[in-house]
Order: sequence, then structure tokens, then C-alpha cells
Amino acid sequence: MSTPPSTRTVLLRRGEVHSPADPFATAMVVEAGHVAWVGSEGAADAFADGVDEVVDLDGALVTPAFTDAHVHTTSTGLALTGLDLAGARSRTEALALVRRYAADHPDDRVLLGHGWDAARWPEDRPPSRAELDEATGGRPLYLTRIDVHSAVVTTALLDLVPGVADRPGFSPDGPLTRDAHHAVRAAALGAVGPRQRAAAQRAALRHAASLGIGSVHECGGPDISSEDDFTGLLDLARSEPGPRVIGYWADRDLDRARALGALGAAGDLFVDGSLGSHTACLHEPYADAAHTGIAYLTAEDVAAHVVACTEAGLQAGFHAIGDAAVTAVTDGLRAAVDKVGLARVRAARHRVEHAEMLSPESVAAFAEFGLTASVQPAFDALWGGEDGMYADRLGAERARALNPFAALLRAGVPLAFGSDSPVTPLDPWGTIRAAAFHRTPAHRVSVRAAFTAHTRGGWRAVGRDDAGMLVPGAPADYAVWRTDELIVQAPDDRVARWSTDPRSGTPGLPDLTPGAQLPVCLRTVVSGQPVFVRPDE
Repeated sequence: MSTPPSTRTVLLRRGEVHSPADPFATAMVVEAGHVAWVGSEGAADAFADGVDEVVDLDGALVTPAFTDAHVHTTSTGLALTGLDLAGARSRTEALALVRRYAADHPDDRVLLGHGWDAARWPEDRPPSRAELDEATGGRPLYLTRIDVHSAVVTTALLDLVPGVADRPGFSPDGPLTRDAHHAVRAAALGAVGPRQRAAAQRAALRHAASLGIGSVHECGGPDISSEDDFTGLLDLARSEPGPRVIGYWADRDLDRARALGALGAAGDLFVDGSLGSHTACLHEPYADAAHTGIAYLTAEDVAAHVVACTEAGLQAGFHAIGDAAVTAVTDGLRAAVDKVGLARVRAARHRVEHAEMLSPESVAAFAEFGLTASVQPAFDALWGGEDGMYADRLGAERARALNPFAALLRAGVPLAFGSDSPVTPLDPWGTIRAAAFHRTPAHRVSVRAAFTAHTRGGWRAVGRDDAGMLVPGAPADYAVWRTDELIVQAPDDRVARWSTDPRSGTPGLPDLTPGAQLPVCLRTVVSGQPVFVRPDE
């Protein structure tokens, strides 16, 4: 789960240390993998002769390391090292990238790619099967949409999955969804050998570390990845320095989840699908399709899982995006409370992933049941706004209600920020910017609140209230940043003005105004051990 703690004692000084213990701290001592002291430059002199190393920060900012609360690590690594279509601006360009990748990888048993988004292309449609067959020379190809809830494939890959045409979600020429998609995904990922899989996992974790990420929540499950993939990742994280990996296995078989080393039978236990693939489950039909999406679990299913997890001492968790799916979760939680009691349900800190279409009633239910909202602000940055994909799928009025982070915070709902990588990239400062500058102003939160959700929030989501901040006794998971002047940014200008007054004792953070340069990570440390050091530092 984590890098072994360092036995060295280190003094960091002459910088800016973001700590609630001392809002004006410029120095920090790390000992035995934990924060031992934070304070002023003058007081740091008393420690200088008794430590193993002194790090001159030269004005750099030190913050808690980020936690990305929703990651698919192997898929992220495969996207980093393989065919990434996120930048393709048209179907023609995407096909050219497929053709080039196939030519450059003649020995791959199955070609893997990710990231196409036809909603942003002028053709407004993905490549057809015939076009992909031609581009690959008839080889097996698996190409996921950016949300990973549908995929286009070649005929050669379909031939590896007997009976796929009879499965729900099969399309003779369009994207595959539901069971058909799960079947072809299993066949495609089954072609990835242990060496390639481990290389992808290392690439993803190294990239995370280079961005100041000290922990990731791996969201695996039988419909997402294999058991070997999940246990291999946990083993790799235990054996090599790098970010901590906390594993969730989205399975209703609790014994299996526990045997695999999962913290909970949670993560992407699908109640529905995604808005982009028209599989999120809605109360009212899509604006651009005459149906309401797909429901994978009922409220009764949710209740049974929550009861079983609560009694077993495991976290339950669900993937729910559409308003009907969220209602199924909250109705299921209410039924579970009737059986095991509110106090036990709240103490278990069950989770909901994504939670995009929330009504005031569902926000209140999240607060009542102590649910953690594991959310991805970059979704709004990518798909929100009057002309975005959300508006296409739902109409402008419903789209404006999505991802109400401010309402969740006002209600006291714990937030844990993540990326759902590779759906959106690992990018913690960009994630905070997306929450602070939400496309719907009423949903914006302060940079400080967003920062807390991306640091301490991920730790709270796994039951650790003593971490994710730089205070004595906390794990020494931190990052060092090169950045410009520190400021306080909040949606309410009155709050921002008071927070900049020295009497408020509010520590500043980098300027995340859209267009401003984001901080550059110089070093990431986990349990006192450096897991990333920028080469030019």
C-alpha cells in the first residue's frame, strides 16, 4: 500500500509551508516518516545541527501531497505509453493516428487505444468498424471512448469473443456498451501480459508522483480489470517507492474483495453508465436520445450491498452519475439505515463516485448518511458550459445543475477530488482550478476548499482523519513546488479580502486563475522518502 517510511531526519527551511498548525510557517522537520515540527525560520536554527539533511527550499512552497481519489492505474499507464486519441480533432485525424500506431506496433497481439470523443468532432460520429478494419490491416483493436463506458472495435477483436453479438449493448457497426463492451474489454485486456501491465502501472505511478500526487485510490472490479491486474498493482506499490495505492474492488462478493486486499467493495460498482455514452440513468429522457439510459442496480440491490458491507466492516461504494441512479443510491441507503441504523451507516463512510446529477434532496441525503462524494471537477471543465456535451445530452437547464460542489460543501458532505484517469488526466492543480472556476458560477468553491478536497479529502475518504495536512504526527507525504506569489481566491470577494488580512491567519495558495501558469512540482515525498525529484532541481 505504501512506501516504507524513511529513517532519516530532514529539516526543510527558507520556504513557505502550507500548514494549519502555523499559517506563517517557513520550515518543517520530518522524522521517521512523519512530520515532527513546523514553524518559523528563526526557530529552525535549533534543529539544524541534529538532523541528517537540511533542504534549502529557496522560497519554494511545501504542501501536503495530493490524493487522487479515483484512478484506473493500468489504463492510465497504457494511455500514457500507447495510443492516446484525446487530442484528435476529427474522425479523420483519429483514423490517421490508429493507422500510424498499428504500423509502429506490428507485434502487439491486440492494439489498445483510448480517448476518442466524437461529440467534439465535426463529423459527430466515431470511426466505423470498416474504417478501423482498414486502418489496422484487419488486426484486433480496442478503442475506448473518453469516458470508458463504450468502445469501438475491429472485426478481428469481435472474432475473439464468441457470442458477443447476442449480448446487451452490441451494435453491428457503432460503439459497444453494457455487457458487449465488458466482454470485448476482457478479451482486449487479457492480451496484455504481466510485463506490459507492470510497465504501464509504473508509468502511471511515476507520472502521478511527478505531479505531486502521493496517493491514488485504485478503482478496480470484475467489470473493469482483472484480479491479477488489481493484486499486481498492490504488490508493485508495496515493493517499489512511489505513491501509496489504496485499492477498491467493485464487487458484491465481499469475501472476494477482502481476499484481494481491497479496502472496500466500492469504487465503480455501476448503478449506471455515463452521460457521454448515453448510459447514465435519468428520470427524464436525454435531450438528444429518446430513452433514459441504463440502470444496472436497483435501490434494493444498493440496500443489500450497504447492509452487507456495513456488517462486514467494509466500505460500500457506487458509481452513480444520472439523477435516477443517484436516487437509487439514496433510496437504498435509507432502506439500509432502517436495517442497521444510521450511526453504523455513517461510521462506515460509504462512497459515491462521480455523483453528477444531484438534486437538493439528494444532497441532503448524502449529508444525512455521511456519504463521501468522490467527484471529478475536470468533468465540468471538459464537458460543461452552455455549448458543452452536457448541454447536448441534457439540455441547458439540466446541464447547469451538474456537479454542485458548493451545495455539497454547504450541506457538510465530505468531498474527495480525483480525475477518473484516464477519463481526464492526472492534474491536481488543474482539478482545483476546475472546481474554483466551475462553468456554473453558483457551483464554485474557494481554492482553499478545493485544495482540502484534493489533499485531506482523499485521506478522510479512507477513514484517516490524521493525514493529508502538514501537522506534527501526520504522515510526511508532501510536495515541493516552484510557483509565483501566494494568494487567497474565493467565489465571494468579501471572503477573499478578509482572508488576505494577516489577522485571519489564512495561508495562501498559488494563483489558479484560468490562463495563469500552474505550479511546477520539484519534489514529491511519501512517508519521508522522495519518490520524485525533478531532474533540473
